[in-house]
Amino acid sequence: MYTVVMIVINGLIERITYYNEENGYTVLKLRPESGEKQNNPGLDLEGLLTVVGNLPALSPGENVRFQGDYSTHPKHGLQFRADHCEKLTPVTLEGIERYLGSGLIKGIGPQLAKRIVKHFRGETLEIIERNPRRLAEVPGIGPDRTEKIVKAWEEQLQIKEIMLFLHGNKISTNLAVKIYKTYGDQSLDIVRQNPYQLEQDIYGVGFKTADRIAQNLGLPQDHPSRIEAGIVYAINAMVEDGHVYVPREQLINRSTDLLAVEAAKVVQGIERLELQDRIKRDIIRQYSADLDDITETEPVLYLTPYFYSEIGLADKLDQMMNHAVSPKQGQLGLGSNELSSEQKHAIETALISPISIITGGPGTGKTTCLKALIQQIEENQLRYALASPTGRAAKRLSEATSRPACTIHRLLGFNPGSGFQFNEKRHLNIDFLIIDETSMLDLLLAYSLMRAVKPGTQVLFVGDVDQLPSVGAGDVLRDLIKCERIPVMRLTKIFRQSADSLIIQNAHHINQGQMPNFAGSSNGDFFLFPAEDADKAAEWVGELVSARIPDNFGAHPIDEIQVLTPIYRGAAGVDALNLKLQGLLNPPLKDKVEIKLFGRVFRIGDKVMQIRNNYDKDVYNGDIGVIKDINRIDQSIDILIDHEREVRYDFSEADELVLAYAVSVHKSQGSEFPVIVMPVLTQHYIMLQRNLIYTGVTRAKKTCVIVGNSKAIRIAINNDKVSQRYSNLAYRIRAKSKAKLDF
Repeated sequence: MYTVVMIVINGLIERITYYNEENGYTVLKLRPESGEKQNNPGLDLEGLLTVVGNLPALSPGENVRFQGDYSTHPKHGLQFRADHCEKLTPVTLEGIERYLGSGLIKGIGPQLAKRIVKHFRGETLEIIERNPRRLAEVPGIGPDRTEKIVKAWEEQLQIKEIMLFLHGNKISTNLAVKIYKTYGDQSLDIVRQNPYQLEQDIYGVGFKTADRIAQNLGLPQDHPSRIEAGIVYAINAMVEDGHVYVPREQLINRSTDLLAVEAAKVVQGIERLELQDRIKRDIIRQYSADLDDITETEPVLYLTPYFYSEIGLADKLDQMMNHAVSPKQGQLGLGSNELSSEQKHAIETALISPISIITGGPGTGKTTCLKALIQQIEENQLRYALASPTGRAAKRLSEATSRPACTIHRLLGFNPGSGFQFNEKRHLNIDFLIIDETSMLDLLLAYSLMRAVKPGTQVLFVGDVDQLPSVGAGDVLRDLIKCERIPVMRLTKIFRQSADSLIIQNAHHINQGQMPNFAGSSNGDFFLFPAEDADKAAEWVGELVSARIPDNFGAHPIDEIQVLTPIYRGAAGVDALNLKLQGLLNPPLKDKVEIKLFGRVFRIGDKVMQIRNNYDKDVYNGDIGVIKDINRIDQSIDILIDHEREVRYDFSEADELVLAYAVSVHKSQGSEFPVIVMPVLTQHYIMLQRNLIYTGVTRAKKTCVIVGNSKAIRIAINNDKVSQRYSNLAYRIRAKSKAKLDF
C-alpha cells in the first residue's frame, strides 16, 4: 500500500496567465510565502512559481493554499500542478491592499484600497466584515459610495458561499454572480434542489453544466428532472438550428444518446412534458399543389410557444387575406416614368392586396419601389409604419427611404417587464405596414408582429428570399411564398446604375449558378486573393484588413471593413480570425485597459458583437459596437453601439459579447458594410452553399474581397440545396384554403 504525499504551498496570486471558462483550467503566477521560498525548486527570476490545474476563478491579490505536486512540462519546465485550492484571508498589509483592489469588490479600486488599508491597517478586513459602514471614516469616501461598497461586499459574501459550493463544478465567478442576481438568497437552495432550473433561467448555463452539478449532488441518471431537462435541451438544440419542431422518433434518439438512458425513460419524459404543457405533439399534414392529396407524417413535437405561434400566425394571415381592401387604394395612380413595368406591377399589387410580398436581388429596385409606394400612401393620407427585424436594417431602411423606420421590437413597444405593449388586445393604429429584410424574420417575432396588426391594415413584406434564412427558428419568408396564397412580386431587372458594379453582377451570377467574374475589374470592387489552405487565407485576411485595403482604398480597418466567414473553427474561422485581427488592429498597450471575462480578452477599442437579444438594454443579436471604456472599479464596460448610443454592461454580462472583427455570414444578415473580406475554402466544405456565398457577397457596399480558391467557390455555387428547416407554416396556411373548399 502506497501513501501519496501532497505538497502544500501558501502564497499570493501575482497574476492570472490563462483561464479556460469551460473547464476552469488555469495557469497563474504565485508568490509563495517567504518561509516557503527556500524549499521551492520551481521559482523563476522574479521569485514566482507557475501553478496549473483545473481551479475556480481566482483574482490577483488573493491569498491561497494549493495542494498538489510538481511536474515537468516539455516546453515550460517545472510547474506546480494543483489538485486542490483553498482561498485564505490575506494577513499582510500588502496582501490586504491587493486583495481589496483586485476588482473583487465593486467600487474599490487599487487607490481606494490603499487609502482604506492605510486608515484601518490590520483591522481592515474585520471592520469591512463586521461594520462596513465605518468605511465612511476613510477620507474621500462619502455615504453614497459607502452604501454601494457595503452592498457589493454583502453580494460578494453571498457569491463566495455559492462559489464554495460550485467549486467542484468549475463554475466561474461571473456565472456565480448571475446565479445570485437571479435567485438572491435562495440561490443555494435552488441549485441544490433542482440544478436543471439554472438552464431554464440563466443565460450561459447549459444542460451539460447543470448536469455536472446534478451528478455531483448524487442525482440519479434516470431522475425525471434530468430526463425532462435533457429532452428540452435536445429540442432547443434543433430550434437553434432553425427548426420549429422535431420529429418524435428523432427526438427520442437524440435524447437517448444525450442522457445515456433507455428509450422508454425518454418516452415517459416526453409524456410528462406534454402533461406539463411544456411541449406539444402534432401530426404534420402536407397538401399537394391542387389541394387534393394529403400526406401525413410521423408525430412531431414543438416547444409550446412555437406550436401556438405557428398556428396563430397561420390563423392571423388567413383572417387578413379574407379582409376586403378599401377600393380607393386600388385606384391610386403611379405617376412616374422612372419605374419599370415590374416595379409598377409590384406597387399596384401591394396597394390592392391585404398582404403582399416583394422579393428580388441587389440592384433590382426594391428601394425605388418602396419610395414610390410610400409616396402614394402619403398622398392618400394613410397612416403607415416602416420596420425591420434589426437596428442596422432599420437604419438602412430609414436612410434609403428618407422616412422614419424602427425595429419591430420598438414598433411594438417592447417593455422588459411586460413584453410587447401592442398585441391582439391593443392594435397598432396604422393603415399600412411595410416590413423590410423579411428573410431575417423568425416565427416568434412574426407572430408577435401580426397579432398587433388591426383588421383592415395592409402589410407588405420585402426581402431577398435567396439569402440565408433567419437566425431564429422558422423560415417565414419562404413559407409565405410557398403557401401560394399571398401575391408575390419578384423583381429581376438589374438597373443600369447597379449593372456597372461587379458586386451586383456577381451576386446575380452566383444566384444563377454561375462563377463570379474576377477579371477586368476596371472599377476595382470585386477581388480574389488565392489561398489553398486556412493558414494562408488567415495570413491574407490579416494583411488585407490591417494594411492593403486601408492603404489602397482608405477604408478604416475597424469601422468600414468586415470579415465574414462560413465557419467558427479553424485558422480561417471566426474565433481564430478575431484573435488575429485583435492583435493586429488593437494590440495590448501598457496604458490601454483590458479585462479577461468568460475566457475572452476585451480591450478598450475592440469591435464587439451582441450575441443574444437583451431587451433590457435594447440591444439585439447581431448588433455591433466598439468598447469605449472598461471600469475595473465599477466592474462595467461601456460600448458605443452602431456609432449612435452607449450601452453599459456589467462584467457578469460580458458573456453576451464576442469580438466582431470577424463574424459568421449568418450573423451579418440585414447589415451592409463598405468592404467585406470573406474566406472561401474547401476546408469549409460542410458549410459551402450558394445562398451563404450570395448572402456574404451582397453585404458589400463598395468592395468585396474573397480569399480562397475557385474550387471552393464552385462547390458553394453548385450546392443550391437550401437547408430545409422543420416548419409547417406554409401547409397550415394552405390548410385554411382546403377547409374553405371542403366547406
